[in-house]
Amino acid sequence: MDSRSSEERIVAIYRETINQLYGYVARSSGGDRGLAEDVTQETWLRAVREWRRKGPPERPLAWLMTVAHNLLASYHRRRPHLQFDPETQGEPAAASAAGDADSESIQSAVTGALTRIPAEQACLIEAFHFDDRAMSQIAKSAGLSERAVEGRLRRARQRLRRELESFFGRGVTR
Repeated sequence: MDSRSSEERIVAIYRETINQLYGYVARSSGGDRGLAEDVTQETWLRAVREWRRKGPPERPLAWLMTVAHNLLASYHRRRPHLQFDPETQGEPAAASAAGDADSESIQSAVTGALTRIPAEQACLIEAFHFDDRAMSQIAKSAGLSERAVEGRLRRARQRLRRELESFFGRGVTR
């Protein structure tokens, strides 16, 4: 593939994937538009750099979402965690009980939990629950059977539940 057709392919992939990538990053950034834009831009800078050398991967959107997931995970690891209120025996001050948790702290907890689970699992949850994609669509884009996607999604939900229980306490996520 010559350099011109390689560049054209990268541009075509950009046009095909930018909306899905930005949607994923925007949801995963907890409403922080600046962060979403920075992560999306950094993801594409890395893609262009890598793809010019090696060519685009077989499943470019999966590659992009994995890079974005890892960038968000790095950001959340560096970010200070919620402060704990000593009067609630170590529970997060913003979410001392599930009923008292405001939507911002819940969104933050879910976003954080999604960045701590494997990228493939986070992408499945995002595609099915946030993008409202059908199981058949997810299976086709992942190159898997619907049954395989169902099993992976079930395991992803279990992993997410464990992450959320570590934040909110056992039984809160049921």
